[in-house]
Amino acid sequence: MDSSNMTTVAPIIPEENFCKYILYEEILDSRVRIWDISIIIPNTLFLFFLLIRFNRARLKLRATSSPIFSTFYILVIVNAVISCIRCVVAMTVNAAADTGDKVDKILWIVVRFFLLSTEISVLVFGLAFGHLDSRTSIQRVLIVTSWIALIYSSTQGALEIIAPDETFYIVKSEKGIFSHGGMIFWFVSSLLFSLVYLTVLILPWTKLRERLALPSKQSFYWYSLFLAVLNILQSIGSGLILKKINNGLCVVDITTYIYFTVFTPLVYRTFLADFFSISQPSIMFSYKAQVDDVVEDDTVSLPHQLSCSSLKTDSDYIYQNNSLYDSTHFDSSNINPLYTHSLQSPDSFPGFDAPAISGSINTSPQHYQRQTASNGNVVSP
Repeated sequence: MDSSNMTTVAPIIPEENFCKYILYEEILDSRVRIWDISIIIPNTLFLFFLLIRFNRARLKLRATSSPIFSTFYILVIVNAVISCIRCVVAMTVNAAADTGDKVDKILWIVVRFFLLSTEISVLVFGLAFGHLDSRTSIQRVLIVTSWIALIYSSTQGALEIIAPDETFYIVKSEKGIFSHGGMIFWFVSSLLFSLVYLTVLILPWTKLRERLALPSKQSFYWYSLFLAVLNILQSIGSGLILKKINNGLCVVDITTYIYFTVFTPLVYRTFLADFFSISQPSIMFSYKAQVDDVVEDDTVSLPHQLSCSSLKTDSDYIYQNNSLYDSTHFDSSNINPLYTHSLQSPDSFPGFDAPAISGSINTSPQHYQRQTASNGNVVSP
């Protein structure tokens, strides 16, 4: 349904309703909407926080060989920047004009695309690729998740422009505001995402936990619980609107505001804050990248158990319990004993006799006596 056809249709929710009023009302007729101001303020503050800590973050990222931290950090920065750009552009264009209306909706779709790409990537890395820490695997995951987000966003954008929801139509401006692709689409997609996150939450209590390398970091499940509840509330809100209950729009507004302002900082806090807070990372490197070098060099060999259990990759640090990592020391209780002994001299092993090395000189008195006695000469020390 085109927005021009809505002029003959009375809006389902009256424009005087506060939850609808706040979406389109401008500050002193300045084209700056209250809704955009309320979203840009927290996004700008978070972007300012990232800029203040940028030099520290850059040094930390250069100190690790893993690309997964850089990937997460770039996604967080892009999300914050795109969200701020959307608000600024929405404030500068005339939303009442046909072009400005479409530009505003397209920008909403673009922001949703980047947020959804990050959202899916976080899940895929945690459930399927959390233990793989190579550029190739990360690139493949990003490509797949980007295509999924693109299909979703394209569908949402097509519905938004071709068949906008009459609930979000404004009679005064004769235009429609962003309606998330319509309440039917929003209800179905929110319900689907809530089922995905609920499934993630129950996986540790199923038999699949033995086949999947599930994240053990508790914050990952709090993150999943937050998004599960948010999507459930979004489905409830859109469902109430479909049932012609006006209060459903308030639920949609609140959950939308939380998602577009809290999601990016939540990703940073859950997966990056601990890493950036460590002053001196200890053994913060990916051991997989060094396995091939160890195999090729015959002069250096480490037990197979070491490669499997003692050293953790950086992606493990994001999704697994980080008790192995500390800012000042390495917990020896969690270290493979073979790794501990490999750092010691051979003489430290009980019952270990070092082989004789040609050309070496032993100057102890006992050794001197044994040597002279074997030659038939008795020489006092």
